[in-house]
Amino acid sequence: MSLLPNPDQQRIGLILTGGGARAAYQIGVLRAIATILPKPARNPFHVIAGTSAGALNAASLATHAHHLRTAVRILENIWKSISSDMVYDLHSANLLAGASGLVLKLLSGKNSDNAVALLNNAPLAELLARVIKFDRIQHNIDIGLLDALSITASAYGSGESVSFYQAVKNIENWQGPHRIGVRTELGLKHLMASAAIPVIFPAVKLGAQYFGDGAIRQLAPTSTALHLGARRLLAIGVSGNRSKAPLADEMTEQPSLSQILGHILSSAFVDALENDLEFLRHMNAVIPFVPESAIERNAIHMNKIDLLEISPSRELNVLAMEHYHELPKGMTRYIKEGSSGTLLSLILFERGFCSALWQLGFDDAMEVEGRIRDFFSDQY
Repeated sequence: MSLLPNPDQQRIGLILTGGGARAAYQIGVLRAIATILPKPARNPFHVIAGTSAGALNAASLATHAHHLRTAVRILENIWKSISSDMVYDLHSANLLAGASGLVLKLLSGKNSDNAVALLNNAPLAELLARVIKFDRIQHNIDIGLLDALSITASAYGSGESVSFYQAVKNIENWQGPHRIGVRTELGLKHLMASAAIPVIFPAVKLGAQYFGDGAIRQLAPTSTALHLGARRLLAIGVSGNRSKAPLADEMTEQPSLSQILGHILSSAFVDALENDLEFLRHMNAVIPFVPESAIERNAIHMNKIDLLEISPSRELNVLAMEHYHELPKGMTRYIKEGSSGTLLSLILFERGFCSALWQLGFDDAMEVEGRIRDFFSDQY
């Protein structure tokens, strides 16, 4: 039994989306996959594409591609012991007096030496610098453990979604509607840029532009993995909208600023992946009915994409509110109990909530164990 992905099979891409603290769910899913696959299995993904907090998980997987279970265990150790002070500094000089003060500052349009953000995430940069060895990415590519790693961020100046990637030599840069792919040597700044949730965390300068969270302008999250050669996709979502059941809560007052911000961010983190996967499913259904002559005549490249999506079976904003008591006291000025579970679920980097997310991800993945085995059946 080979422990390396079979090079003769279609490339598998892993898509890890954004969502702040919600990314802990992805680790539970990955633990289930590592449990289902052969114990000594190496990285089963040819392409790993990460966005926002998903980019942090993606980079760690890429640096430990020699052994999937080790890679997952390292991520588990981080997420199961995490606390907010490991991600952001509540006592930073860059922390504004309140959300209303931030809005006034934004509306003034005046430049300032202080970061235009509620929180200073310098502790996150320190954590990532300790645990992610970026030099291993190219090494793992060179020895065949990985074809490509991509980290997507949004350029505030141009408005483009930029997928920074490190890959094998035969992959070229690409350009599409409001999105481009740029080959580079990935580093800490790319991760910090991709995870810079607007208003919450400060933007990061890369070259001549400032970048923020990659989910904001990422209209087609699957396109990066496809450009990098993947033809089979495993997408781990963090929307918690699998049931599509509407919440029973009724609003009798004007929404608070935290509720509005949570709604805006949810649109970026949730809707894009779901809509993109739905589009691919429709394309898969249409392809068998397109005559080969039409494809050849118009030089259209159409391939059926094998999809496996694993997403939360519970609404994560509801789960977050169950752990409201874990929110640091300094943050209760922004998020009141019962106000915005969506925003809370993005910034509640605490052990209880993240462990609950891990368990939910593990349980959800094990429920589809048969589908996971089928998806990887020709790889080992």
